[in-house]
Amino acid sequence: MVSHMTALSPTEWFAMMQLYAEYDAVVDAAHWERWVQLFTDDCIYRVQPRENFDRGLPLATLSLEGKGMLLDRVFGIRETLFHDPYYQRHVTGPPLVTKVTAEAIELSVNYSVFRTKLSQPTTVFNVGRTIDVVVNTANGLRFSRREFIYDSELIPNSMIYPI
Repeated sequence: MVSHMTALSPTEWFAMMQLYAEYDAVVDAAHWERWVQLFTDDCIYRVQPRENFDRGLPLATLSLEGKGMLLDRVFGIRETLFHDPYYQRHVTGPPLVTKVTAEAIELSVNYSVFRTKLSQPTTVFNVGRTIDVVVNTANGLRFSRREFIYDSELIPNSMIYPI
């Protein structure tokens, strides 16, 4: 996958950027089954306040391990959680590649998520950075780890949809 130990080739960079763009597109469109497919089988997906992350505290707003837990979340969104529907829109900055090995790419991106409830103005829902590990699979690049570290200690109401 990675041709250099310290840098990505233009082809690798493009593939990685496509993964991030696809992630934002499927979450914004609520294509939850496709969201699950952007992860490895043994993935880790976490959403955690910055204060807990900085202190090394394990408490997270959402912590899912493996595709099975991601699929459970999708089932919950569709079948069991009752909430006012809303739209999300992600704005993601360019990735900062922090480490490249033959096995994985470690990166971080800044993100903003805007939320629009029906008949209400759009608001800023969540802002922070991710800490990601991306690996090459038979199906292309996938997230093996995706941690959203959000800046505020509070989130408005509840977090139904993955960010």
